[in-house]
Amino acid sequence: MKFHWFLPTSGDSRALSGGGHGLARGHGLPGGASGAYRPPDIEYLAQVARSAEQLGFEAVLTPTGTWCEDAWLVTAALTRETRRLRFLVAFRPGFLSPTLAAQMAATYQRLSRGRLLLNVVTGGEDAEQRRFGDHLPHDERYARTEEFLSIVRGAWSGTPYDFEGEHYRVEGATVAEPPEPAPLIYFGGSSPAAGPVAAGHADVYLTWGEPPDQVAAKIAWMRELAGERGRTLRFGIRLHVITRDTEAAAWAEAARLLDALDPADIARAREVLGRSESVGQRRMLDLHSSYTPGDGVRALEIHPNLWAGVGLVRGGAGTALVGSHAQVTERIEEYAALGVEEFILSGYPHLEEAYWFGEGVLPAFRARNRPAPAFV
Repeated sequence: MKFHWFLPTSGDSRALSGGGHGLARGHGLPGGASGAYRPPDIEYLAQVARSAEQLGFEAVLTPTGTWCEDAWLVTAALTRETRRLRFLVAFRPGFLSPTLAAQMAATYQRLSRGRLLLNVVTGGEDAEQRRFGDHLPHDERYARTEEFLSIVRGAWSGTPYDFEGEHYRVEGATVAEPPEPAPLIYFGGSSPAAGPVAAGHADVYLTWGEPPDQVAAKIAWMRELAGERGRTLRFGIRLHVITRDTEAAAWAEAARLLDALDPADIARAREVLGRSESVGQRRMLDLHSSYTPGDGVRALEIHPNLWAGVGLVRGGAGTALVGSHAQVTERIEEYAALGVEEFILSGYPHLEEAYWFGEGVLPAFRARNRPAPAFV
């Protein structure tokens, strides 16, 4: 089992901030990006990264998009601020040459001494893609991603690699030295176009935090697709967390976050995210589609201790595990029983919530799941 944290490169706050996929930086903050807003400067991000390392997280996910700082540059700087923490760098494959991406990753892996992980984000927000000059339709973007990953792995092989497809044509793609080890590729996508690409190229398939029955169906779908290709996958899940010493304290914190939201911000977020081409984003929206402001915090509890309130004003991962440390541990074990082996977590603010989880849940989980001693 692996636990990862999140780098808030679009900013941080004691409110539901940062926007996420498709929403501008600071969206959802009371009064806008002011007051308690924490800008994503290198000093604060280093503080989060060092704390994640100290608390025992394996890696930190760094997002990609218009409203956050560039993931490659930020994490490269943070390798000098940490010793063992790994960096899960999110990037969009259509925005750079696959051979250049292979070279960047190989260089990063050498300079960081093997601490790079790659999160390939094909992109489901049409307006975001056009902003960067990408006008391909949704399904064609996944076809391009498949070609991109074929070239990246070919360039890492140690033998010059030729490829000719619909989107790329390269001759002799290679890097100075193959990365050792090759960075693991994390990949998410809920659409019929995404599944085969993930099955053929991903090391870890990621899903956002849906209820366990929906996660189980996704895992079964991906296992079948990967099996048809003679491959096996690891599975990971992206969730927020609000964990406290007592259940009441955790739900009081969730209520505080919810009460601070402006109904107008919720309406604007629904309008923007409702235009998304991402199947995963639509699934997130469906989890809180019946909510109206004033319903109360527990109206957004869609499964025991699984709260959909974050998705009211944030794109992408929109659910949180809310409860006592013991309850959050139980929910993690519930997902683990389905086959989830990696948990990418976050909370508001990211520095303080890393400590709540790292000191409250991680020791309890590891104690409960420690292998029994062998008797000689």
